Amino acid sequence: MTSSAAPAIDPSTEPSSDPSAVVGTDPIRGVVRGTAPAPLSILDLATIGSGYTAGEALGATTELARSAEGWGYHRFWVAEHHGMPGVASSSPAVLLAHLGAHTSTLRLGSGGVMLPNHSPLVVAEQFGLLEALHPGRIDLGLGRAPGTDQATARALRRGLPDGAEDFPEQVAELTHFLDGDFPAGHPYAKLSAVPKGDGRPPVWLLGSSGFSARLAGQLGLPFAFAHHFSAANTEPALDLYRASFRPSAVLDAPYALIGIGAVAADDESQALRLARTAALAMLRLRLGFPSAIPTPEEAEAYPYSAAEAEFVDHWLSNLVLGTPTEVADGLEAVRKRTGADELMVTSHIHGHELRHRSYGLIAQAYGLTAEGPV
Repeated sequence: MTSSAAPAIDPSTEPSSDPSAVVGTDPIRGVVRGTAPAPLSILDLATIGSGYTAGEALGATTELARSAEGWGYHRFWVAEHHGMPGVASSSPAVLLAHLGAHTSTLRLGSGGVMLPNHSPLVVAEQFGLLEALHPGRIDLGLGRAPGTDQATARALRRGLPDGAEDFPEQVAELTHFLDGDFPAGHPYAKLSAVPKGDGRPPVWLLGSSGFSARLAGQLGLPFAFAHHFSAANTEPALDLYRASFRPSAVLDAPYALIGIGAVAADDESQALRLARTAALAMLRLRLGFPSAIPTPEEAEAYPYSAAEAEFVDHWLSNLVLGTPTEVADGLEAVRKRTGADELMVTSHIHGHELRHRSYGLIAQAYGLTAEGPV
């Protein structure tokens, strides 16, 4: 397949030169745009499709962030994954610095940084630097999974504890580094995470089960749930988060965001054809053979066993896909059912232009903007 460049940005989507146009006083709660019923955001992995290079994938992510800003999406998060041929976002901090230089008002964040892979001091330094570069626009989302296989996790964590059992302690240490408020007598009391400005990025906890939901509630932090790959656990986890919530210096009430897989196209059959490319990529990952996102033709030609076909059907059943109107209605149905405060759509389909167009169609249908992509 011959790869093509990412789509050009329409002049109407050029970022505003006035950051105050989007960056509000509340660093956590999303801004509702247009006639949308709730804030809408994007989770992106800098997807590498079959026939594309990593450079082309990163270029497409940059163009998508610029368009997302123009369309009215509230935030744009990237995720840490390792050893996956279909994902170019192995280092969120590096990618966020780049995206910040190509946008002006969009909130940018990690969805997330896998904290057990890193020293809390290193993360505090990286995100302190990002906050200094792009003040008031950075979110620090933290996960406790490795974001990869166990062998790669061991290679990443050399000299660090093996596992996520001490995740609450790691979060507390990171928070102290961000705030510069270790208690007197603490071994790190004289250490500083540099640079450190007047503000610091809000910390979010991410999860796909009840562990981080409960911890986020107990700490009074915003919570982001991975509905896109753990849909059966969404409502129990959000209920646990709300029941566990204790007001804090950053939040006086729970604030929950959920990630939702979504694909919009001209008709349902086309959306399903595109979605099956991501489904096959997920199947290969679960089988231990991660790959670039296959083409629609590869997905159609794959010889699925009965068990594999069942896996794909189940995975697709958790997506919201179809025409733009059908996707907007589906997103709103999930939001109302779960009570989520904000939705974050994600789509790992093959083809940068088609993925870009899908997000534009969703923005228009959900009411963020009056005009979508051509």
